[in-house]
Amino acid sequence: MPSKATTTVAMDFGRLTLGEDLILYLFGTPGQRRFWFMWDDLCLGAIGAIVIVDTARLDESFSPLDYFEAKGLPFIVAVNEFNGVNQYTLDRVKAALALPPEVPIISIDARDRESAKAALIRVTEYAPEHLTRTPAGAS
Repeated sequence: MPSKATTTVAMDFGRLTLGEDLILYLFGTPGQRRFWFMWDDLCLGAIGAIVIVDTARLDESFSPLDYFEAKGLPFIVAVNEFNGVNQYTLDRVKAALALPPEVPIISIDARDRESAKAALIRVTEYAPEHLTRTPAGAS
């Protein structure tokens, strides 16, 4: 973005304990091409992904979507709408991205804790039912 004054230099990591025997590990990596080398390792053992899209840069969303489809890793799409500003309906964004009908699309404000939490809940509900990849080590 021309007005962007900073750049991403690393990835994000989080750990949420949901129960005594249930821990959710979160890895956030930028979508820029220079970070793609990390994606294969981050997908090992993953149950799902959230692809956060910006409607001002929708064209940059196709590579991550293609990647997760090819891996068979379930994903949802979260349209990042800062300050509740939605420029397009979710149906229009879904059509523009040519998403399969079963792929959930939601709107979020990535800076808002409850909004981010809703995205995590949605992907953990959706992913286990749609995991199609071959587990590591299986033939």
